[in-house]
Amino acid sequence: MISLIIPCYNEEQTLPILYTALCQVAEEMSAHEFEFLFINDGSKDRTLELLKELAGTDSRVAYLSFSRNFGKEAAMYAGFCNVRGDYVAVMDADMQDPPELLKDMFSYLESGAYDSVATRRVSRKGEPPIRSLFARIFYKVINCIADVDVVDGARDFRLMKREMADALAAMGEYNRFSKGMFGWVGYRTYWYPYENVERAAGETKWSFWKLLKYSLDGIVSFSQVPLSLASYSGLFFTFLSFLAICFIVVRKCIYGDPVPGWPSLACIVTFIGGIQLFCMGIMGQYLAKVYMEVKKRPHYIISESNKEDVRKVQ
Repeated sequence: MISLIIPCYNEEQTLPILYTALCQVAEEMSAHEFEFLFINDGSKDRTLELLKELAGTDSRVAYLSFSRNFGKEAAMYAGFCNVRGDYVAVMDADMQDPPELLKDMFSYLESGAYDSVATRRVSRKGEPPIRSLFARIFYKVINCIADVDVVDGARDFRLMKREMADALAAMGEYNRFSKGMFGWVGYRTYWYPYENVERAAGETKWSFWKLLKYSLDGIVSFSQVPLSLASYSGLFFTFLSFLAICFIVVRKCIYGDPVPGWPSLACIVTFIGGIQLFCMGIMGQYLAKVYMEVKKRPHYIISESNKEDVRKVQ
């Protein structure tokens, strides 16, 4: 069985298109059984109604509906915890992850040489230039300072063996960054290149600021380098301040009282104060992550589902 995990948030326009494409793929791969597991992430449109209609006419369709919007990461985690397949795929509902690629992706797993087939975009055609620029910067930064390898252009769209999906489900951390987690668990991965595909309908739910916050969460989740930079900055400015004190004492002894220079003094104090606040902010980010982890709140709450033995709170 191949289980497809499909997070959905306000995707009433794309669901009919996606379902048709999935049925076509299932027909082409008729030797395998399929499970279409849709996770309704607190949608405010008719997404849940459409999922119920599909589930009523197709036994392959299963859905989990959250009590509110918990985010894509929580939706993927819910999928990993509730799939039944021997192979598990994660894909978006907006058709930017072409379902027709699943056939080729599965052939790499069948060869036995790989445990996972992940997709990466070889171009960013149709994407705003500013978003593309910051995305490339993010991948370069996180690969320099993190302990995991995150490929430039990597998508969450991937097909994996059940063992890898179980490993991801076992990672119960609250602050999840799947692109880093996929790399952290290891396993042999083939990177499948494809051209960027625009949404089939509707608008993206990821604004520039949401993506920026997500990237910062990823850096904090998989790297301690920012904390080290804060410490090194503190040592550097402490040493610089010591040199400045020595200079002022020597100048006082040789020349007497210097000419008052409050503007320059105010600039120096403001600059050093800004560095201190910046370092405190970095430490605050890590402290906030720890705070969220120790509260042990569930990643998601499922209000309704057509699956049996579903983990409604996890």
